[in-house]
Amino acid sequence: MYRRATAWSAVLVTLVIATAGCAAIPAGERELSGDYFTHDPALVSGSAGEDWFVYSTGDGQVADGNIQVRRSDDGEHWEYAGEVWQEKPDWLAEAVPGVDNLWAPELYEHAGTWYLYYSASTFGSNESVIGLATNTTLDPEDPDYQWVDQGEVISSAGENFNAIDPGIVEDADGTPWMSFGSFWGGLQLVELQWPSGLPADPAAEPVTIADRGTPPNAIEAPYLIERDGYFYLFVSKDFCCQGLDSTYNIAVGRSENIEGPYVDRDGVPMLDDGGTPLLASDGPRVGPGGQSVSKDILAFHYYDETLDGAFRLGLVPLNWNDGWPTARWD
Repeated sequence: MYRRATAWSAVLVTLVIATAGCAAIPAGERELSGDYFTHDPALVSGSAGEDWFVYSTGDGQVADGNIQVRRSDDGEHWEYAGEVWQEKPDWLAEAVPGVDNLWAPELYEHAGTWYLYYSASTFGSNESVIGLATNTTLDPEDPDYQWVDQGEVISSAGENFNAIDPGIVEDADGTPWMSFGSFWGGLQLVELQWPSGLPADPAAEPVTIADRGTPPNAIEAPYLIERDGYFYLFVSKDFCCQGLDSTYNIAVGRSENIEGPYVDRDGVPMLDDGGTPLLASDGPRVGPGGQSVSKDILAFHYYDETLDGAFRLGLVPLNWNDGWPTARWD
């Protein structure tokens, strides 16, 4: 995987102290404050009077690299709220030797249960797995908060794809599908089933839905949403995790069929390196990517020149015109 949390803990503590009580730094239509330092955010935006949550990539210096949790009551001021586990499930160490941080979570609610999909890998390897845990609440302060390990969803050891960066969407029949993938053989799609949240057919081959066609195939983080009869595929292209040298950017395509083919606004197939640009570096804001979408709000991380290249959360509203989303920093 070409995105991971870096060892920023000491820097982030300094930044949080320095920004407390000061003017927030603009992030599109939302000005964020508090602890908004995340990689690969999975956003659940709250309705009026409800909390917002962001689950994000772990940091090996915090809670043994487990998925991190942040909470907000308005989507603007954020606080660190804890982790998914204090210790990772034992089976991960055998499935992915050398695994440290858990990456790129996805949150999906079905029939009163929250499904947490997450990535376990090591940097630059596709000996990876996507795992699953379930809970009845996202709030670590809720007395019922307990993530129950449901084991492995899919592994890519020995395959020409990378089992990381999960994203969940349901089709018109209520069938769940999981997109995933990073570099290697491109972005993939598998059918799941409720209530287990696991593959409908564990022997089924994933369907490739996006590919750049040439090495190193720098595309990852697929995220699907359904809107007005189309499935929209959001992807991150190019390279993350190089601070202010990062070239990450977000693009989008769409299809009337969950399995594709996905094309961009000009009709170029996503299987042929298509993708309508959605958000790219702008001034001091560098390398946006690792995205999720909740209630037409695009969540992502980027690197902030005004914070000496630290990664941070960005939240920008999606606007729709002629069936296509647009996103602007300001």
